[in-house]
Amino acid sequence: MRILFCTDGSKISFNSLTNISRWIKNAMIDTICVIDWSFLPDEISIEEENFSYSCANIADTILDYAEEEIQKLGLECGIKIKNCGSAIESILEQAEKQDYDLILMGSHGKKGIQKWLGSVSQEIINSSKLSCYIAKEENKTQKLLITTDGTSCSCGIIQNILPDLNLENKEIHIVMVNDDPNLLFLDGTLDTEWILDIQKQQHIYASKAIKEIQNIFEQHGCNVYKTSILTGNPSHEIINYAKENMIDLIVLGSQNKSRLDRFLTGSVSKRVLENVVSDIWLARCKKIDE
Repeated sequence: MRILFCTDGSKISFNSLTNISRWIKNAMIDTICVIDWSFLPDEISIEEENFSYSCANIADTILDYAEEEIQKLGLECGIKIKNCGSAIESILEQAEKQDYDLILMGSHGKKGIQKWLGSVSQEIINSSKLSCYIAKEENKTQKLLITTDGTSCSCGIIQNILPDLNLENKEIHIVMVNDDPNLLFLDGTLDTEWILDIQKQQHIYASKAIKEIQNIFEQHGCNVYKTSILTGNPSHEIINYAKENMIDLIVLGSQNKSRLDRFLTGSVSKRVLENVVSDIWLARCKKIDE
């Protein structure tokens, strides 16, 4: 597995490195550090040559520290990239240059109005077609939550990432969330028996979907600790489940909807990322529907 580790030198960014090292078996880690001066007001003038030189020195220090940490964690250190300017543009540009399996980042978990303003991690998720791993704080890396929607994408994602996962002594949870039939229609006079039949069919479908994922794990010698079929809003149910069960890592599948679709309708991954302290692994399907 080849990973692009994005760091600004903060503890939060290195938390993501520490956490993922406990979930994966082997990885080549390329590290990018961007000193972002785009936040400076236009009226502030700087001596560009001297400022760039200072930025380069700061980036070198951070990259050297990252190399030491990567080696301590038993991972392989790849190339080191430094840049000054826009963090988002630099990361996306580097991601397009190499055949990466994953972009690794920390998130500060902004609240309130800052959610609306966005963040580097959320912008990378929106703009890149690569899988992304986002962490906020160092955790026990013990409990893994796999979410599925019953599509071939869900199974394909698990089959793709499972060989690289270290699941020894891990607690594996599998969850599927069904929509509440009572919320699907505006007509309040629908027959109760019909709604009950819909719920029965949903349960059958969800049970089959979860069993498929469970079989994949068992084929790799991994026992599943718990499976659950939930009903309601997917993001709300996943958030509540993660909090109640103290989940360390949530794997969410993504079929790479267009950026406009994500902007207009939002996404489960965005809402989950904003409201849990768990790490998020947003795994893209190999086959992308443009």
